[in-house]
Order: sequence, then structure tokens, then C-alpha cells
Amino acid sequence: MYPIDFFWRAAERWPHNTAIDSPQGIVRFDELARRVRALAATFMEMDSALQSRVGICALNSVDHIVALLATLACGKIWVPLNPKSTVPEIRRILDVTEPSILVADQYGLPLVEGFAAHVVHCDGATGTDALDVLVQRHDGAPRPVFDLPLEATQAIKFTGGTTGLPKGVMQPYRAWLANITNQIHMWELMQDDRYVVAAPITHGTSTYVLPILAQGGAHVILDGSGAQAVCAAFRDRGGSVCFMPPTLLYMLMALPGASRVDFPRLRRLIYGGAPMPAEKIRQVRAFFGEVLCTHYGQTEAPQILTAMRPDDFEDPARHASVGRATWFTDLAVMAPDGTLLPRGESGEVVVRGDLLMSGYWHLPEKTAETIVDGWLHTGDRGYIDEAGYLYLKDRLKELVITGGFNVYPTDVENALGQHPAVHECAMFGIQDEKWGEVVQAAVQLRPDHQATEVELIAFVRERLGPVQTPKNIYFYDDLPRSSVGKVMKSALAADAQRIAQARRATTT
Repeated sequence: MYPIDFFWRAAERWPHNTAIDSPQGIVRFDELARRVRALAATFMEMDSALQSRVGICALNSVDHIVALLATLACGKIWVPLNPKSTVPEIRRILDVTEPSILVADQYGLPLVEGFAAHVVHCDGATGTDALDVLVQRHDGAPRPVFDLPLEATQAIKFTGGTTGLPKGVMQPYRAWLANITNQIHMWELMQDDRYVVAAPITHGTSTYVLPILAQGGAHVILDGSGAQAVCAAFRDRGGSVCFMPPTLLYMLMALPGASRVDFPRLRRLIYGGAPMPAEKIRQVRAFFGEVLCTHYGQTEAPQILTAMRPDDFEDPARHASVGRATWFTDLAVMAPDGTLLPRGESGEVVVRGDLLMSGYWHLPEKTAETIVDGWLHTGDRGYIDEAGYLYLKDRLKELVITGGFNVYPTDVENALGQHPAVHECAMFGIQDEKWGEVVQAAVQLRPDHQATEVELIAFVRERLGPVQTPKNIYFYDDLPRSSVGKVMKSALAADAQRIAQARRATTT
């Protein structure tokens, strides 16, 4: 059984159920299956090889879901491409994965322009390369049949690498099967669930596409963007399940006049991508009711290594936890010497099981560093209590998660370091009530060189886009260093946090 088989079986069982509810209309399961079969036939006509790559660069839409399912349906590998990214970042991913087919909307087309591949235009496009035209051309195509092992790759998702060498995580069929099963089980997904597609399909939402469809549920595509559009999907279109970063959740609560009445069918509000302070958890539960859920996972072990369901949050002492291990996963805490630690002791969180990646695309050395003796080293430090709940303490890899998006220090430091006035720099994150964390940077300028904060921020933004651009840049004559000369990011973060607090105090 392959991941796409969850969809085929649901389409046979509930052909007249709504599969997608979009601003352009309703798409039933039988219609969605027809379109997926036709587009899969198109892909195979363009490139008949199994495990060739299909890159999809588009905002959330019906066509995006069709293209994703068609990719899975014909034994090809999905490469998600963020349409809000930059040309250099997208080009690096394309150069590494070499997709033979690209699907893009009006926002994605400029990012993939010039790459040698078959390009399918989606979301209202016309012409011979338009997705709708290609689907019509192959209307009535049979369901594709292929034979691949469960270790074969289903998707290549990138963890970073906007500068330097990107790391493409190879997620195998077995990991997707484990994720689908866990999502259905942990969130108790049902036939009448309507999933509000609030987060990008290119990111966390992708892990919910098949679990919702597998149970005969529907995906609700937003009419517009932002918190107002998300609220309307719950209030007016029956949204019952959603995954979102804490930032968006806070925005929903802050909408003028918003109340629990605007979310009449909400039963699973799943947050992820960033931690939520205990006080915020209390406020969210008071506003939305006992519907809050969360999970812990990584691109290397997609989405749901651990999970917290609404009843887990009933004990306030567990509000800092990310839950207990899900099915198909062994969870442990390891000392630096490789010894597994007993409950209650802190160390690096390690995991093994079916959810794990098979490795990094074309990077065997990095794979060997990350998966050792079957254990995936997450780079996160934490402990497991006597009841099996995992508590994360900090990130060993210095990853910053802002608004649900991962930002890697090396990427920002490499970009900022290209400025001729920058002698040395360091990127770090500080806590933020709205975004979870915000990206910050500190620089030491070259002698006899000048640069302003505005100039450096614009310099990074042009190269990396807005998400990875520091919100503030601090200037030092000499960056603080340890006795061995290493820049002390903890000291930089403490300075930045003090400055942020002082600024808030002057505005209140």
C-alpha cells in the first residue's frame, strides 16, 4: 500500500462527498479522482520514469492539491517550492533535485523561469500548458499502477540551504504511511471534518492533505488571506480542524469582536512550528475551549513524533510538554557519549522508527552524522517525565522558528557576511509574543567601513526574502567571545532581549 491509496479508497467509498471546498466551487471526490488520474497521465507522458521529480511552486489552491496528488499517484517524487521565496533559493533546490516537471501559478512562474523542465501552468492559466487543458486532454485516463519498495522516496523537503549546500530530506513511503495513520488516530479525524487550509501546502499543511481525505473529509481553501479569511472559513464554511502556527492563532483571538461563536464546529485546533508559553495556552483554551492540540516533529521525521491531545492539556503541569510518542516511533534522550538516559534527565532527543527520513538527498556524510545506529539525532535538548511526556529545553542546533518557519543561522550569516562593510556577524533569535521567536543579528564592521541597520536589513532581504531577514541588527565594536574565541550568541540574545524590553517599556 502506498500513501496515495488512502485517497483512491476514499474516492471509491465516498464519491459524492465534498473533497475540496474552494472559493471557485465544490470539488467532489469522484471529480477530484478524475482530475488526478488525468494529470498523472500527463506527467507520465512528459516523463515516464518512476521516481523522477515534480516541483510544485504555488499558493494554496485546488490545482495545487490536484498536482500534489497526481505526483504521488504516478510514483514520482514531490519537491515543494515556496512561492514566497527568492529566485536564488528556488534555483538552488532545482539545481540539486533536477525536476523534470514543474507546476507553478502566477506567483511561482517567475521563480522557476528558465529552468529546463516541462512547465505546467495552474490556477486559471490558459494555453496548451495550462493544467486544466492538460487534464481535459487526458480525461478518462485509468488509475496509474507502479511497483516501488516502501523505502522509495515520496518527497524531498528542504530544511535550509538558501546559501551554501541545501539539505534535501528524503521522506520515504513508510514515513508518509506512518504519518497518515498517526494523524487519523491522534486527532480522531472523521468523515464530516472540514480542514481549514490556513498554513501553506508547501509546508506543514501537506501532512494533513491525505489524512483528511482518507477519512472522507474536505479541505476548505481560504477566500482571501490573513486572520479574517481563516475566521470566515470557520464561521461560514463549517471548519472543524486546522493546523497553524501560534502567531496566526493569536491573530484570530485579537480580531475585533471575535469570540468562540465564530468557530461553531471547531474541535481540533492544532498548533505547531513554534512553542507556546504556558500563559498563552491558558488564554487559548479559555477562548476556544478544550480543542487545543500540538505535536513535535521535524522534516527528518515529519510532523508527529509526539502529540498532545485536548485531554492532555487538562493538567496545567503538562502545558510545557509536546506530548507522548506516537505509533511507529521510539523516543529517547541520549547523553553525549551515546548512553540512553533515564526518565527525568536532560539530554539530546533521539528517535527511531518508521517516521524517519531515509537520508539527505546526495549528502551521505550528513546522513551518517544525523542517523547513528538507527537513532535520528534531532539536535533538540529535553527530557521525558515518568508518564512519558516529552519536554523540550532548547535547540542544540540554534534553529530559530519564527511564525512557524525555520530559519537557520548559517543561511543568514552567510548572506549578511557578503556585505562589504561586515567583518563578522552572528544570527540568533529572541522570544516574541506574536511570532514565537524573531530573527536578530549582530555585526562587527570592518575598520573604516560604515553601514546602517536599514541598509543591512535591505541587503539580507534581497537575498533571502522577508522570513529570514533580521528584524533588528545590533552593532558591536567587538562581538562578545568565549575564552576560546567563539562568539557567544547567548550574550547577544540577552542584550537584544534587554533592548526589546526597554523599548516596550518606553511605549507603554
